[in-house]
Amino acid sequence: MKLAVTAPDRLSVRTVPIPDPGDLISRLPHPTALAWVRGGEGIVGWGEAARVALPGGEDRFAAARRLLGELFGAADVDDRVGVPGSGPVAFGGFSFDPKSPDSVLIVPRQVLGRRGGRAWLTTIGEEPDPLALVRQPVEPSSLAWSDGALSAPAWEGAVAAAVERIRGGRLGKVVLARDVNVRAAEPIDARVLLRRLAARFPGCYTFSCAGMVGATPELLIRRTGGDVDSLVLAGTIARGTGPADDTARAARLFASAKDREEHQYAAEMVRDALAPLCADLHVPDEPELLTLPNLIHLASPVRGRLADDRSVLDVVAALHPTPAVCGTPTPVAADLIRELEGMDRGRYAGPVGWVDARGDGEWGIALRCAEIDGTRARLFAGCGIVADSDPAAELAEAQTKFGVMRYALQG
Repeated sequence: MKLAVTAPDRLSVRTVPIPDPGDLISRLPHPTALAWVRGGEGIVGWGEAARVALPGGEDRFAAARRLLGELFGAADVDDRVGVPGSGPVAFGGFSFDPKSPDSVLIVPRQVLGRRGGRAWLTTIGEEPDPLALVRQPVEPSSLAWSDGALSAPAWEGAVAAAVERIRGGRLGKVVLARDVNVRAAEPIDARVLLRRLAARFPGCYTFSCAGMVGATPELLIRRTGGDVDSLVLAGTIARGTGPADDTARAARLFASAKDREEHQYAAEMVRDALAPLCADLHVPDEPELLTLPNLIHLASPVRGRLADDRSVLDVVAALHPTPAVCGTPTPVAADLIRELEGMDRGRYAGPVGWVDARGDGEWGIALRCAEIDGTRARLFAGCGIVADSDPAAELAEAQTKFGVMRYALQG
């Protein structure tokens, strides 16, 4: 396994404090944007000092940690800020399926960050960044939509087939995804999508890495020193027409046996995956409600303290895939996804985020997202299927979830 783009034998990295830069996304100079922003805080990057392309395989997380360890370990680092996200950083996205060779890590030439009232700029190398050209964002236009791998009726048929398997006792839950395609008149600028997503969904993690752009509500894992945090989301209902309707829908979601079962699968898996890594771990007995501008979720915040000095990538490897994006038992659900979805998810529903040289980082699950390729974009949405699932209701939920990226593209 080699770096896909030749990197210097020794990166020269300099991080300095700077005055507050204002809106991070607005400072991105090029459509090929790297970003991880929530509530105005986070990091954005541009240019490439190094790129690590990972082939498929169950060991892709370990390989990523090893390759980045070698790259960062040999770097000449002058970090005058010393917070998570300062110094050398790699943005990354991993494939959902280990059989897919789509995992990638990018070390940007420049990173702009803000956290807890502090701001910084990281620069790698001495030469001017060839991508740092001011290019004004252009909104997508003349959008033409088309079905992805499955039409809506065909996807309902896949849901019905999954329900039959579940009722037959082969598995407890499977998450089935749909894709739809769109084509624009001009190349799609990630910065436009990021700006719209960050403004509409400030409580989500707005991300961009190697063409995958979205706003995920789900924090897979955050590592800050020895502390780890995760947010389990499973069980969803659309927002209502007003406060009273929202309250009624939230109560219905919280009382739903189907959604509570779906959520329990996900929370128990996260607990079981983190327990061997943590000296202390807290998982709430009952979920809480997370209200977003378009959806209401069942949510369980999980907190722990690592027993050993492990990179955030080690914890990502232990957690992926969660039942919230795959199902349970995991091997049976993964095989059923390959059989029924009719597509390769690529990096959809895989881990997306960043890691620094200390092993700190934040990783979410690539949901509510689209894969951009020039004038084309591929949108994704998935639903958790259990024994009581209704194909028409699941299709309606998927259509609601597509709405996030439709808004990002159409405004």
